[in-house]
Amino acid sequence: MRNQPTARVLDREGETSGQGHPLPLTGERTLPGIWHENYWFRRHEAAYLAAAPFCRGARVLEAGCGEGYGAALLSREARADVLAVDYDAATVRHVRSAHRSTGVVRANLVALPVRDGAAEVVVSLQVVEHLWDQEGFLRECARVLRPAGTLILSTPNRLTFTPAGAPANPFHARELSAAELAGLAAPEFEVTRLVGLRHGPRLRAWERRRGSLAAAQLRTAPDDWPPPVRRTVAAVAARDFVLTDRAIDTSLDLFLVAVKRP
Repeated sequence: MRNQPTARVLDREGETSGQGHPLPLTGERTLPGIWHENYWFRRHEAAYLAAAPFCRGARVLEAGCGEGYGAALLSREARADVLAVDYDAATVRHVRSAHRSTGVVRANLVALPVRDGAAEVVVSLQVVEHLWDQEGFLRECARVLRPAGTLILSTPNRLTFTPAGAPANPFHARELSAAELAGLAAPEFEVTRLVGLRHGPRLRAWERRRGSLAAAQLRTAPDDWPPPVRRTVAAVAARDFVLTDRAIDTSLDLFLVAVKRP
């Protein structure tokens, strides 16, 4: 599968139920409203909240919108005019139903259905690691952006993402370090900000007592989690994550802001 020479987003297929959510919880994307998925959802939400100030009042294209909660957040928090794009037909139908104020289209992310220079900001969070043709995707982002337009990417930090002993994410085509992410953007963009997402004080204090929270979730099925893990996961909020330029190589996720080169 990883040798497949196509540039599409990986297939959104799986066997795990989303436990009441209309979309399946496959391990490829996160979904809101599922208690045992709350840690991963809030970790993604924190990146959207960090992106919102760069999208204020702008024409935004979100490449790889997933469930659509992020596009809705940018529309609400930044008063942005957002067009969401995703490859999966079922996902696009869900966004149209669940987030009716969000414009959404189905498209290959290396063939975006947008004219040259139409967007002021392209947002693509936790998506690039799923793509076979990452270089082609960055060229396409540059094409649809206006001169000096802004690109915002987030992605798991390859150096820390998979806890020791845990299996690799089968939906990821290529994970990236901070240096690799900056290098990927460099031909088309000037990087203006590259920071890491980390646990804030509350989660750091929990981990000093009990060890890695991510590893604890991956170790067993949610029904078998110890009560402290269950309580903590259910209570995680976006504010429990921080973005910092300190020791980026040991961060959980990477967050990049870049400007289209002339």
